[in-house]
Amino acid sequence: MKIRVASTVASVFASTLLAWNMAQAAVPVYTFVVKNTYPHDPQAFTQGLFFKDGFLYESTGMQGRSSLRKVELTTGRVLQKQALAPELFGEGIAEVDGAIVGLTWTSQIGLVFDAKTFKEKKRFSYTGEGWGLASGGQYAYMSDGTASIRVLDRKLKEVRRFDVTVDGAPLTRLNELEWVEGQLFANVWGTDMIARIDPASGKVVGWIVLTKLLEPAQRGTNSVDAVLNGIAYDSKQKRLFVTGKLWPKLFEIELVEVRQGAQQTNLRQ
Repeated sequence: MKIRVASTVASVFASTLLAWNMAQAAVPVYTFVVKNTYPHDPQAFTQGLFFKDGFLYESTGMQGRSSLRKVELTTGRVLQKQALAPELFGEGIAEVDGAIVGLTWTSQIGLVFDAKTFKEKKRFSYTGEGWGLASGGQYAYMSDGTASIRVLDRKLKEVRRFDVTVDGAPLTRLNELEWVEGQLFANVWGTDMIARIDPASGKVVGWIVLTKLLEPAQRGTNSVDAVLNGIAYDSKQKRLFVTGKLWPKLFEIELVEVRQGAQQTNLRQ
């Protein structure tokens, strides 16, 4: 999501509550080591992100500013850009069967783009809100701000839903999604945390805590809106990238387990 309708106090409360729930869950908790830092457009209200063939593909939000972009990793330079219609608020994106599929926030409209030209090929519809999107295996996975994940077939038809839970309690505000080695990684809006989700059970099987990755003072002029959001995974080189809305930097990180085994986990195993 989106434009911040919640107050800073509410966001802090939500982060504190999530941290408490995380502490109760008997699952691994990971911190990070920064492997590389890259430039990122500080005007990009990042909604979706994925990596393919050496490039980042990014969707940005805000009505009148939403776009689909191809970005050079090392420089942050936007190599290709397609603006969305001014009435649309861009959301998550993923590659599905060679095309780029994008969601919109409240318009209940999904967009399918040609992966090379960024020309819009067709649209599809869904009920409710669109937040995050990821592609993995036979399916695409869509978040809508609730605890539910919608499972879409390759024709972008919903086939089922499952609820994401932490020790049986629903985890809401799931935002940007990424498929990483058989798990769904999900930004939890308003926090500096990523949930690792088992798509078979819906259970949170790990937490990634990215506090201190980028201090609030470095997140631009609107730090309330400039939250962690954006996960991309290079499956060939096992590299994990993260950024945030309006962040001037994108990070390649390595995960380090700090609880449940206290061993280093770097996605290269």
